[in-house]
Amino acid sequence: MSDTSPEPPPTAVVRSRTSRTRRLSLIWAIPIVTALVGGWLAWKTLTERGPLITISFQTAEGLTAGQSQVRHKDVVMGQVTKIELSEDLRRVEVTVRMNQEAEPLLTDRARFWVVKPRFFAGSISGLQTLVSGSYIELAPEKTGGEARRHFVGLEEPPVLQSDVPGRTFLLHAARLGSLNLGSPVFYRDLAVGQVLGWDISDMAKSVTIHTFVRAPYDQYVHDNSRFWNASGASLQLGATGVQIQVESLKALLLGGIAFETPDVDPTAPVSAESHAFTLYPSKDAADSASYSRTVPMVANFVGSVAGLAPGAPVVLRGIKVGEVQSLGLRYDQTLDNVVVPVNFEVEPERVAQLDLPSGADLDQMMRGLVERGLRVRLDSTSLITGTKQLAIDFFPDAPPGVLSKDGKAYVIPTLETGGDLMSAASALLGRLQAVPFEKIGRDLSDTLAGVSGLANDPALKQSLASLRDTLAAAQGLVGKLDRGATPLVQKLPEIANGLDEAVRHLNRLTGSLENGYGGNSTFNRDTSRLLVQLADAARSVRVLADLLARHPEALIRGRTP
Repeated sequence: MSDTSPEPPPTAVVRSRTSRTRRLSLIWAIPIVTALVGGWLAWKTLTERGPLITISFQTAEGLTAGQSQVRHKDVVMGQVTKIELSEDLRRVEVTVRMNQEAEPLLTDRARFWVVKPRFFAGSISGLQTLVSGSYIELAPEKTGGEARRHFVGLEEPPVLQSDVPGRTFLLHAARLGSLNLGSPVFYRDLAVGQVLGWDISDMAKSVTIHTFVRAPYDQYVHDNSRFWNASGASLQLGATGVQIQVESLKALLLGGIAFETPDVDPTAPVSAESHAFTLYPSKDAADSASYSRTVPMVANFVGSVAGLAPGAPVVLRGIKVGEVQSLGLRYDQTLDNVVVPVNFEVEPERVAQLDLPSGADLDQMMRGLVERGLRVRLDSTSLITGTKQLAIDFFPDAPPGVLSKDGKAYVIPTLETGGDLMSAASALLGRLQAVPFEKIGRDLSDTLAGVSGLANDPALKQSLASLRDTLAAAQGLVGKLDRGATPLVQKLPEIANGLDEAVRHLNRLTGSLENGYGGNSTFNRDTSRLLVQLADAARSVRVLADLLARHPEALIRGRTP
């Protein structure tokens, strides 16, 4: 028997697979999670990425791929990704990646343009792009429109933003004049709107101009409002002098439109959107259009009507009541002469409280006015320009006239002798022409020639020399007299004193004689008169002595008055 026991049978070793499986799951979890996160990020990027659009421009000036942006009210809405030429090489295709929030704005009503420094509509815009660079501006519509991914950009910014409150009106004009895009619209000298553009489809008939009036000034546009062209400066030279009217400096440079509403009633309804008005060429034309009724008339002039033109005023006692429409020439068989028919219209509504009839009643009224002296004559409005106007008034002393009609127009008798300012000037010129200026000139020339011959005559020169010698001799004589008269003048006071002493002696003698001969004797009276005369003589000698003492030259020249 052996001491060794039998070996136990080998047991199978069972290895645990739990740790290995756990290690494998952790290893694969990382890429799976990474893939999931990447997929989620890619999905999020794709879902949040905005649409890709293309904008066509004539030039890519100022735009850079990867740098230029698309903005709306300075909010970034996208970025330019690519710039390339179109297939026909005429335009530039700009590819833009838009933000997702911009997708609802990309409709056929959206507008794009490049913002850069420019002068437009009288103002400078885009100066900020000098630092930040040019960008594309988006102007969307709030509602309406179909989705679009290809757009044609504007080469100029729109005149009006879509979010400005107000209304658009249509103006029909015979011609555009100096109006431009962005030309201002004025109301009471205040800019309240702009010209948006014009239609070219019906320009064969007229021009339809689109104008915008912003709120709240659009409330002043009523159906009876009147619009007129206020471009440039209006210069009128008439009887009242020179009148220059300028709406504003902006209208002078860019053109403009003005309007007014007569008798504004706050309760009156305002004009609807796109209401059509007539654009008159001037304010005077707009004012005349407010009078609905006109009476056509004709005046036949035999003489010249130079200075009268269509549009000239027709005045009644200095106040405009109408306007000249046309002029012409016509041969009148009755007068056997050529006359000038002047067609004009009178607006009776300009005369207050005038109830003008119509039809046969109007014919009868006009006939009575002509019988009372209603006449038409030419009046001058300016001597400088020679312009004329028609004056219609009553002249009771005028020759008799008869009313007639030329179609629907009333033929008013004319007054040829108007006595106006130009006629007076013509008469004055006629009188001046009758003056013999040539004969007067010849006579004056002959007179001047005679004076010249006399002045150059040697005898005259000799006479002047003799006169000069005579004056010199007289001057020497006066000097000698002055020196010789000085001692005499010095003795005159002594002579005067001696005369006074003689008078005193005579007075004593007179007293003695009075005592001897009596006061009423002839000798006494004669002696008294002699004494008076001697006293006067003594006084005169004294005055003469004083005068000669002060003015010795009086002996030669005499006493000055």
